[in-house]
Amino acid sequence: MHAIKVDENQNLAWSPVPDPVPAPGEVLVEIHAAALNRADLLQRAGKYPPPPGAPEWMGLEIAGVIAATGTACHGPWRTGDRVAALLGGGGYAEKVAVDPAMLLPVPSGYSMAEAAALPEAFATSYLNLQIEADLHPGETVLIHAGASGLGTAAIQTAKILGARVITTVGSPEKAAAVRRLGADIVVNRHHDDLGKVLDANPVDVVLDCVGGDALGRHIEKLAPGGRWVLIATLGGEHAEIALRPILKRGLRLIGSTLRSRTPAMKARILAEMRERIWPALESGRIRPVIHEVLPVTDAEKAHAILAAGRNIGKVVLQIR
Repeated sequence: MHAIKVDENQNLAWSPVPDPVPAPGEVLVEIHAAALNRADLLQRAGKYPPPPGAPEWMGLEIAGVIAATGTACHGPWRTGDRVAALLGGGGYAEKVAVDPAMLLPVPSGYSMAEAAALPEAFATSYLNLQIEADLHPGETVLIHAGASGLGTAAIQTAKILGARVITTVGSPEKAAAVRRLGADIVVNRHHDDLGKVLDANPVDVVLDCVGGDALGRHIEKLAPGGRWVLIATLGGEHAEIALRPILKRGLRLIGSTLRSRTPAMKARILAEMRERIWPALESGRIRPVIHEVLPVTDAEKAHAILAAGRNIGKVVLQIR
């Protein structure tokens, strides 16, 4: 088969690699589409290696068709089923071996490109908003980078969970897009003062992919009992935080990544998500936002879109 490999100059090439061999309890998925995530850019740069046992090539979420099942594979999945999958890596390829607990059914009427945009983005949203932050109906959540692939999923997940949403964007076009998804307050990070918005609208939960100085300036503006969930540090790895407000207001700073979770925890996330989020996807109440679908041989172009922040929603690679 072929997969996208990174050469010594960090260029991407569609290269021959060995076919995966599923373990007795795994299934073999013929991949039709793979969605991009910012973690892919970090892995390409050598800053985010795949977990032990995962393929060396990138790709955290895919959609495709089950081509075979291992000799000891039990459960509801059968050859020919259309599935989406959450991976530790290996999605930029023609095939992948997967633990059945990491599979989700492709919602009715979805293209493979749409289905590939679901597992990582919606699992990350559900993990951090519901399991880590224990978001309750009626609470207010701040979601940074609301027009990103994760942001568009997180806004819709928060609304399904009954929250009021404040989000940040970088352009009027992106502001319009997140309003269509249900964002209640939109902050343009180039023109608006986020601190003033938070003074007027204390938030209970923050889903933060930025970190840096902004975290230090704003964490004390959380409502009493507020939870700040840090999932990336795109704005910097260091912040100066005033500690007294943390004590007085009972605030919590939570560090969280999905990729490092145990298989059992990932299985729990997907099972809960299938119960609570999948019906809204099936009914059309919420839907993934796709910025562009490109052939897998245009992976360089796809990465450039993500690196420049030009996307509204997910960028997807079509593999077959």
